[in-house]
Amino acid sequence: MIELDDAGERDGAAGEYVLGTLGAQDRAAFEAALGRDADLRARVGVWQDRLLPLTARTSPVTPSPALWRRIEAAVGAASPTPRRRPASSPSWWSRLGLWQGLGAAGLAASLLMGALLLRQTLPEPAGARYLAVLQSPDQRSTGWVVELQAGRTLRLVPVGDVGSVPPGRAWQFWTKPEGAAGPTSLGLVRAGQTLELPVQRLPAIGARQLFEITLEPEAGSPTGRPTGPILYVGRTVAL
Repeated sequence: MIELDDAGERDGAAGEYVLGTLGAQDRAAFEAALGRDADLRARVGVWQDRLLPLTARTSPVTPSPALWRRIEAAVGAASPTPRRRPASSPSWWSRLGLWQGLGAAGLAASLLMGALLLRQTLPEPAGARYLAVLQSPDQRSTGWVVELQAGRTLRLVPVGDVGSVPPGRAWQFWTKPEGAAGPTSLGLVRAGQTLELPVQRLPAIGARQLFEITLEPEAGSPTGRPTGPILYVGRTVAL
């Protein structure tokens, strides 16, 4: 039985929930907790955005009719017809919306492979680690993920279609630790490119730290503070 009072267990359970590898009893307990636990919902969102780019590495696979029948039986669906789901009993990837339209077998394979690769290739952290998902202010699109580790580097990674920078303008990257008097510029951002910075460039690091990208003049903000509209914004959560 999963223990959601433990921070490490919570994060691992969120990852397994997104992957769809929780057992039936643990999944039911996890979903019951989601409705009342904002931190748990945030962790699910983080894992969704972390794993979604891995699906691009594997082409979608259309399951065979025999496999669809096994999937229908596993989720307790009443109809044996492939690719149809009763409205009252959506599968876990339909409930998470983010995964709709992707082949179930191809998605599961790519995510599981990606998770295993991450565990095998990433070194053990030497300090506190944080992650922030930067979304548009209306939360309709996700454009970037901030990966941050104490004593090491900050990485700003594009994960969505962020479009292009308008002529004569620039995207500027900012941070504001919780309780700080104002934001600090972390430089300009190029469309579709990962930005890496030493953490020494930041005024501080911690949970609920604000990161945002704004639209500024071509050379950056002339005031040292954001002057243009916010394009993407988010806060860190501890990993």
